[in-house]
Amino acid sequence: MPSRKNIIIVGGHGNVALRLARLLGEAHEVTSVIRDPTQSPDITAASATPLVLSLEDAPVSTFSAEFEGKHIVYFCAGSGGKGGEERTKKVDYEGAVKVFDAIDAVQGPKPRLILVSAVDIRDPAKIPSHYDENDLKVSQMVRAQIPAYMHWKYEADKDLVQRTAFKWFILRPGGLTNNPGTGKADIGVTHIGQTISRDDVAQTLALLVDREDASGLAFDLVGGDSPLQEGLEAAIKARKTAWIG
Repeated sequence: MPSRKNIIIVGGHGNVALRLARLLGEAHEVTSVIRDPTQSPDITAASATPLVLSLEDAPVSTFSAEFEGKHIVYFCAGSGGKGGEERTKKVDYEGAVKVFDAIDAVQGPKPRLILVSAVDIRDPAKIPSHYDENDLKVSQMVRAQIPAYMHWKYEADKDLVQRTAFKWFILRPGGLTNNPGTGKADIGVTHIGQTISRDDVAQTLALLVDREDASGLAFDLVGGDSPLQEGLEAAIKARKTAWIG
């Protein structure tokens, strides 16, 4: 039987993060980091413990202290391309690197990091060999809409894949919807045109709790036909990582 884990979610009031807390809260000890204390009732209702802490303002040392004794850190924070380039950089890049540095600084056993990124995060000058015409069309459209978000997510992912002091995994969902989850998706190295329900993203993140064997990989996640657990199992076994370079 899987062991009970001590888990912390950074960006705890996001739509995916709240769903994730609900899925994990009964089986694990879950803390959700929020910046606004008025969000605390939503966190409590999602079976998690609220922790008011600003990703933008709190120092690395404070996060490192909160990560002591944790088994897993989920990074679900993101600007969503809103607030201009300055805030996007502050949250999606500097905030992510702050969390990486904080895990590095944990004394003793370091928690595993599961990072929520975004599909098609890559060097725009390098096109993945499996992309087809529709992938390129989707990529161009998204990069035209939220260029700063795509750039700073890429810089954060680039930083993370160089880290060796702790175990990490990157999940890169496609366009998100609030449709009910189907329990199915395409995961691993995929085409990028299909949207994905936030329910299914949260379910995939929850399945990763006991998948330490996914460490060092980056998977795309889009709508598809494979049951989530089976698709995740196959992708981990294949050990093929989504494009970051």
